[in-house]
Amino acid sequence: AARAVLYRAVAGAVETFLAIARERDRVVPRFVEREFRAYLECGILAHGFLRVHCDACGHDRLVPFSCKGRGFCPSCGGRRMADTAAHLVDGVFPEVPVRQWVLTVPVSLRYLMAFDAGLTAEVLRAFVRVLFASLRRRARERQKIRYADAGAVTFVQRFGDALNLNVHFHALALDGVFDADDPGELGFVPLDPPDDAEILRVARGFARRLASLLERRGLGVESDAGDTDPLVRDQPLMAELCGASVRGRVATGPRAGQRLRRREDRIDVEHLLDTRPPGCVSIGGISVHAAVAVPARDRRRLERLCRYAARPALAAERLCLDPDGRLVYRLRHRWRDGTTHLLLDPLELMERLAVLVPPPRFHLVRYHGILAPRAAWRDRVVPAVPRPHENPDSSGTPRTGAAAPDQQAAGRETAPAQRGRRLPWAKLLQRVFGAEALTCPRCGRPMRILAAIQSPAAIRAILECLGLPPRPPPVAPPAVDRLLSADA
Repeated sequence: AARAVLYRAVAGAVETFLAIARERDRVVPRFVEREFRAYLECGILAHGFLRVHCDACGHDRLVPFSCKGRGFCPSCGGRRMADTAAHLVDGVFPEVPVRQWVLTVPVSLRYLMAFDAGLTAEVLRAFVRVLFASLRRRARERQKIRYADAGAVTFVQRFGDALNLNVHFHALALDGVFDADDPGELGFVPLDPPDDAEILRVARGFARRLASLLERRGLGVESDAGDTDPLVRDQPLMAELCGASVRGRVATGPRAGQRLRRREDRIDVEHLLDTRPPGCVSIGGISVHAAVAVPARDRRRLERLCRYAARPALAAERLCLDPDGRLVYRLRHRWRDGTTHLLLDPLELMERLAVLVPPPRFHLVRYHGILAPRAAWRDRVVPAVPRPHENPDSSGTPRTGAAAPDQQAAGRETAPAQRGRRLPWAKLLQRVFGAEALTCPRCGRPMRILAAIQSPAAIRAILECLGLPPRPPPVAPPAVDRLLSADA
């Protein structure tokens, strides 16, 4: 039911959204249009499916194809979240403490990074260098270490709580360094939690590097954004939508330039006070938060943190219709002004979803330091992934994690780490929800995949035989009244 609200909203507005753009001589990028159209086929049996069969009792079951979208599909985003978290816990993070560093940047920079993968990479690189320098300096002060190697995995999140464009970073960094003074005895040196003064030092160091970076790129305070913004030149529609999204405004239509409509709750006076928690500092529009950490060996908690950082942009269960037919999106946390819900019409929702779709080859997960794919000592610190023929845990429950760092020292010779493979959907469901997706509902035995059905004639014949809808839900044509209002 929750997914149905989003599906009906997109199906009812996508053609109007695309037609309005054409009428205004604007172009919706092909990757954005593909994302919308693929979402409308996601999970719909009429567009194809897998046929799975139980050999024990003969029961058949149909599993629809997914769109694998990276922007806003809650189902595919949820699968990617679980798959990424499982991979990181089982095959990347060693059993050492991990701390989350959340970096947010000024609004103008979020807009510039949205469709500039190169700028995003440079900004992140500047932050990681400052962060690693902090870790190494603190390690030297503690144990006189000369050569120390740090590691981190960063998630690039493009969204905020209000479905707004908000490019920021969640860096899950090892809360310490590996002592590389003697490569034969590679050991981990944990560090004490950083205090606010140290976090402020990291923020200031990043601010200096960021200023130099923007100056080199011609994006400093003296530059003219209109002359240096390739998005305005190449994709004026996306520039318009992104600019409105980062400012919480409507981009097109009769309400263009206005704030999104909101539903508010009672405001507590205490809530208006600055209650920034310890571990969070802000300077010049830059915010660094480092209060969340996971102790060594707590793999379940680490996996929850990875899921949080890799979560999809939209939570379908928070989207509903009010009695007037408007879309209502519930915020995870009440805003300081009391706002608890956003009120959207379908085209306003389409505007916000369009800018959340990352462009092609825009990587959303980055690896740094000793956890980078080609790091010299990576194989000696990451957990050993089981070989394809091995089955260390037939029950399918999560592994407890890798060996301790001292046990991993000889990992290159005894159990070299291998690239992990994507977990089957059934195992992901079992890991996240405790359910066996390919277990026969009749006899409880495992089911196997028989075939992928993609031929329209075969799809229609099978669905009609089973009494299921042979046609996909309709997609509404462009709304004439909205096109006329766009022309006006």
